[in-house]
Amino acid sequence: FDYHEQVLCREGLTGRCYWEVEWSGRGAVIGVTYKGISRRGGGNDCVIGWNDKSWSLICSDNSYSAWHNNKSTTIDVPSSSSHRVGVYLDWPAGTLSFYRVSSDTLTHLNTFHSTFTEPLYPGFRVHGDSSVSL
Repeated sequence: FDYHEQVLCREGLTGRCYWEVEWSGRGAVIGVTYKGISRRGGGNDCVIGWNDKSWSLICSDNSYSAWHNNKSTTIDVPSSSSHRVGVYLDWPAGTLSFYRVSSDTLTHLNTFHSTFTEPLYPGFRVHGDSSVSL
């Protein structure tokens, strides 16, 4: 991506997969996208979750929102110090779920329902002093 601070994983996923992401700093975006997402310029077609090729969760301290095709859903959850998010992709069933992970407890944040047509690539966007790790 030549404008937005985003990266994608190398391998696309088509099965049932679970992974966890730890983020720090002001916040991060955790999501998945088809390989064909635009990578040049600053338009919505390049931002994970802001187009029809991608789905994302925007994370900040005690605030989450789910995004797809530039439509957002604000997620209300109790306060927590956890900066760990679990992602469960069930590609055959067409579901993508996000969870807050704290002390071995999963708190459901959001589930997207879709008919996935291509492999999905985990992707991440960070701001300023933020970081993510798998």
